[in-house]
Amino acid sequence: MAYAITRTCCNDASCVSVCPVNCIHPTPDEPDFGRTDMLYIDPAACIDCGACADACPVDAVFPVDRLTGPDAVYGELNRDWFRDHPADHAWGAPVFPRSLPAGLDLGAGPLRVALVGTGPSASYTAQALLRSTGAEVTMIDRLPVAGGLLRHGVAPDHQSTKRIAESFASVFHDPRLRVHLNVEVGTDLGHAELAAHHHAVVYAVGAAADRRLGVPGEDLPGSLPALTFVRWYNAEPTVPADAVALDAGTGPGAERAVVIGNGNVAVDIARILLTDPDRLAATDIADHALAALRRSPVREVVLVARRGPEDAAWTAPEFLALTQLPGVDVVVDDRPEVRAALAAAPAGSSAALLAGLPLERVDGTAPPRPGRRIVLRFHAAPAELLGDGRVEAVRLAGTGTGTGNRADLAGTGDLLRTGDLLRTALVVRSIGHRGVPVPGLPFDDTAGTVPHAGGRVLDPATGRPLPGTYLVGWAKRGPSGGIGANRACAEETVHALLDDAVAGALPIPSGDRRSFDRLVRTRRPDALGLRQLRAIDRAERARGEATGRPRVKLPTVPALLAAARR
Repeated sequence: MAYAITRTCCNDASCVSVCPVNCIHPTPDEPDFGRTDMLYIDPAACIDCGACADACPVDAVFPVDRLTGPDAVYGELNRDWFRDHPADHAWGAPVFPRSLPAGLDLGAGPLRVALVGTGPSASYTAQALLRSTGAEVTMIDRLPVAGGLLRHGVAPDHQSTKRIAESFASVFHDPRLRVHLNVEVGTDLGHAELAAHHHAVVYAVGAAADRRLGVPGEDLPGSLPALTFVRWYNAEPTVPADAVALDAGTGPGAERAVVIGNGNVAVDIARILLTDPDRLAATDIADHALAALRRSPVREVVLVARRGPEDAAWTAPEFLALTQLPGVDVVVDDRPEVRAALAAAPAGSSAALLAGLPLERVDGTAPPRPGRRIVLRFHAAPAELLGDGRVEAVRLAGTGTGTGNRADLAGTGDLLRTGDLLRTALVVRSIGHRGVPVPGLPFDDTAGTVPHAGGRVLDPATGRPLPGTYLVGWAKRGPSGGIGANRACAEETVHALLDDAVAGALPIPSGDRRSFDRLVRTRRPDALGLRQLRAIDRAERARGEATGRPRVKLPTVPALLAAARR
């Protein structure tokens, strides 16, 4: 019986390299890699050896005959992908890890690389450098704990996805790695100081700002960005426990939440809001979020999308998980343009996933009907948020079949005044992220990115690379792609860095590793290292073991610092 990849696929292609018959696609050297929702196993070519299941870092691969319940559909999804994407299973030329030539003189000792960030993109970068070169790597993070997106972005009910952190264990036990936590680059240390002690500096800082709606009432209490909501339920220590109030509303909208957007983050938020808190109690969700969800009156979540179902931004695995949430109905708000899109939906499209869901015209001015449900509202844009002191409603403007951009709303003044009203006490804006300026680096404020070419940061004045300065992850490619996409992204940046090392294009640092450690201790006496990071991990795991959970996160900076020094 063939194997199949299921919804927790991380797309990092660990399975591809161990498959003896090359039956897993798309591979990293194929055009579709990074563009599909997941990887797929061809049942006609699979020899049932199980090597892919052993290599998968997130336990996403199973024999098809073991897939039951909600996961049974993935046998069909794997098979059907190859119906539309015939694959050549012949092996291409072998690809070997990059390394530096023996005896290469870089000046000032071995290659030293500073990584700003400790999330998946930084970890993949450190892994590539430590495995294939004799480099010394220093990782720096503004928080007192490592993990980045893995710790503070992945939803708590996706524990298998978080398991990918185990594949980075060798990185954090390598004697050539040093870690400086609770140190903020741009405040405690500048780029020039990092460059003075390292041959190269790689920024893995993500896309830390949310995009704004640009509508009246956006800043009312009860309206917040998705980043805040996600960090809140993941115990990110800079987000206070009272940042989200689920029970602060009154009136007909108190039991309804509105999420603007329909990407995977929006789907995560809707799922967390309506999942039975007893199920979440077995995860690493923040204690304050779990308590708030137990008190929450929210029974209905409306996902509002500017475009139609054919342009939905969620991935198929995430949407399927949403439709299989116990005790929660998923309905489509009934509109003529939505019916037309569903009728014309080709097999395998985003719109085709909605086949079989009930179509209902939802009255957003009335309290939600009994039970819990998720409403998918398409072709609607928020025109304004209304309320006296806090959000009480969202007025929606229809976007027809246009792109849903603000320009599409020009000349629709009557619609803006009389459009649909959704009574609600909570609005979460999930319309994407953007980068923030990094002190010492150029920044394109319009695009919200640092200009680069293949990971090399560019000087906007000359268009040439800034020596020894690189990007990886969302800071490099923008807010797209899941955790596993960072593997190929990191390899591209590492290749560029090694090419520059061989070409003699890396600056020679004037300071050494020991002087950098002294500089950090001087600037941040409360900086933490690997020993303290392990103490935090032990403390959180011990708290979790006492309550039958994987861990109970320490939710504040003082609590993390106290655990680090016990």
